[in-house]
Amino acid sequence: MRPDDLGQLKQELKQEIMQGFSYQYQMTDEEVAQIIDETIQKRSKMQPITLREQLKLQRELFDSFRRLDILQELVDDPAITEIMVNGPKEVFVESGGKLGRWDKSFESKTQLLDLIQQIVGRVNRIVNTSTPIVSARLPDDSRVHVVLEPVALNGPILTIRKFPEPMTMEKLLEYGSISEEAVELLKKLTAARYNIFVSGGTGAGKTSFLNALSEFIPGDERVITIEDSAELNLSHISNLVRMETREANAEGEGAIAIGDLIRESLRMRPDRIVVGEVRGKEALDMLQALNTGHGGFSTGHGNSVKDMLSRLETMTLMSAELPLQAIRSQIVSAIDIMVHVARMRDKSRRVIAIEEVDRIENGEIILNPLFSFVETSEGKESEKVEGRLQKIGTLKHQEKLRMAGYRL
Repeated sequence: MRPDDLGQLKQELKQEIMQGFSYQYQMTDEEVAQIIDETIQKRSKMQPITLREQLKLQRELFDSFRRLDILQELVDDPAITEIMVNGPKEVFVESGGKLGRWDKSFESKTQLLDLIQQIVGRVNRIVNTSTPIVSARLPDDSRVHVVLEPVALNGPILTIRKFPEPMTMEKLLEYGSISEEAVELLKKLTAARYNIFVSGGTGAGKTSFLNALSEFIPGDERVITIEDSAELNLSHISNLVRMETREANAEGEGAIAIGDLIRESLRMRPDRIVVGEVRGKEALDMLQALNTGHGGFSTGHGNSVKDMLSRLETMTLMSAELPLQAIRSQIVSAIDIMVHVARMRDKSRRVIAIEEVDRIENGEIILNPLFSFVETSEGKESEKVEGRLQKIGTLKHQEKLRMAGYRL
């Protein structure tokens, strides 16, 4: 059977299968699969369908109803880290740090829109022409971002960033992303409840590094995570509270922002607060929470440690018209350590700086560099980046370490 004929048959079967669904209760996967099989067998008696075509139809129809339609094979492929759908006819993937166009596409815009509604509906989100932008997640915690018309000019845009398996410090060491000496320091700082902020550009691995860093949180602590779309995996924490923001409903009401969740978390007796990422005025709530004595982590977009501090100042000003000096005092008091991660030219992800937020001097925030990535001369001449994270300074503020019983 020609591909076009098979595609037409698939659409006809899909409509027939939907008529056989029961909407009185939630059907199981087995019941859906049985209806699909029965419908295909019934059609095969009316027109010739080879066994290979039947198996292909069974898989694709089940994926369209209960999984991610044509994208399911990409989600199942562990080598693929990002899926980018630019309208129904263009699908790009990232594999091994390289982008390429996929040889398959959606049959229609309706097919793509049905998939998008299926994804966002699972996490109680709404996306339509009135609210055309939404963030969501898949059951495996892969990050999903959707932009619809009229904002998206070339059709529905769907981006899926996969997190195949939780990152660990052991893996980061294997990849050469960080040095053992730096890991030992971060382990002690985390246990002693130093507040650590991770900065980096898009796709630099901020969330992955935060996942790895969280393994050093003592298992007996009460930890609260706050995210736009839940991605963090703190499986070793038994007393764990996970909270996620909520978009406004169709009437524009009921929105719950990160700042709201940060304020509420303070009433829940946390030992440590982990904020997935700050992007706006919630930065002030994050700083104030860390200033109340709770240990905490957070991340943000920045090109360097200094750039991230400047962006924190700007984000805080979005919330309140405070004097710049007061904002900088809040930052210095709230954040102890800055870790900057970057995506290198060979697509590898590395920690390139660890700096202590030292003090304010002449109105400026003074940083104390602890580790810096030094590239070797051989690496600069080749496409592959060679080098290591070298220690260049010593931690000045060691009070929390001493109180927790640690020594450097």
